[in-house]
Amino acid sequence: MALDLETRDQLIDTVRRFVTERLRPLEAQVAEQDAMPDDVVEEMKGLGLFGLSIPEQYGGLDLSMEDECLVAVELGRTSPAFRSAFGTNVGIGSQGLVMFGTDEQKQKYLPGIASGEIITSFALTEPEAGSDSANVQTRALRDGDHYVLNGAKRYITNANKAHLFTVMARSDPDKAGAGGVSAFLVERDLPGLSVGKPEKKMGQQGAHICDVYFDNVRVPVENRLGREGEGFKVAMQVLDRGRLHISAVCVGVAERLIADSVAYMTERKQFGQALSNFQLLQGMIADCKTEVLAAKALTMETARKRDAGQSVTMEAAAAKYFASEMVGRVADRAVQIFGGAGYIGEYGVERFYRDVRIFRIYEGTSQIQQVVIARETLKRGG
Repeated sequence: MALDLETRDQLIDTVRRFVTERLRPLEAQVAEQDAMPDDVVEEMKGLGLFGLSIPEQYGGLDLSMEDECLVAVELGRTSPAFRSAFGTNVGIGSQGLVMFGTDEQKQKYLPGIASGEIITSFALTEPEAGSDSANVQTRALRDGDHYVLNGAKRYITNANKAHLFTVMARSDPDKAGAGGVSAFLVERDLPGLSVGKPEKKMGQQGAHICDVYFDNVRVPVENRLGREGEGFKVAMQVLDRGRLHISAVCVGVAERLIADSVAYMTERKQFGQALSNFQLLQGMIADCKTEVLAAKALTMETARKRDAGQSVTMEAAAAKYFASEMVGRVADRAVQIFGGAGYIGEYGVERFYRDVRIFRIYEGTSQIQQVVIARETLKRGG
């Protein structure tokens, strides 16, 4: 649902102040402790951030894709780990339920997801199924009024805190590829479900990923999401929206890095003058600004197309591909502009340099986005 301009401006202003006044001062602490302060998470709940994309009737804000992207840009102006605290609830952990869930499933889970009482995770990736996502080996064999799940999932965001997993599993072992995969809503406390320890990562400390294991986990048939064999369809439609959200976050991070670089160039002097007077550095800023403007235009235009009901599989992939690669280049230039200061932790630029690297990998690597873009373009005839 699109907000009226006044309400949207108020929401964006509230998020912007929250990012500036509450989150940015905590960036170093969260990175050092690899933990999100409980009081900050509670404030996020109070602001409705866990329910940005959840329909109003279930307690969410029900933002349009365009409005969600505008909010995501603001959230990108601080460490990405903060957004990750509620990101799965907004995107991949909830949207399968929103798009394909039954009324009973929605009534049972969505109010808690919107409030943040229920944390969600999206369990698709496996040890042998990353970019080859249709090759999932986790089994979900029908046994009366239950499915019995066995297998393992890898690198699952927020798994250590999740109460509800959207799990892709092979319900038809005789059918290879996407057609044999179904989606399931799996509650954390079911017997046989266990979660590994959080992985040590390159960046985004404070946001956690873990392996998830299923050992004869009995999931009620009524917790299947969509029809049997529709799991891959669920996953791909969820990812269309998620890719646009990530694109917008990349735009916000890039804008933060440009602002920090400009401030440093204005203050820092070499050869008797401010760095901002040197044309080679001005050229780097120009490249950064041009690329972020292009990424933002592509992201917002695609968001508006999605809101209008158009298929945006190709455009969402293009936005995610361009924006995630763009923010990597901007982060690299920011380190270069800061020079030696950019390589040490005090200024935070090196942390962002590490944080943004994952954007080119999760929710589809850059190479997968290229495949999607090419496939869709060929399908459309140009």
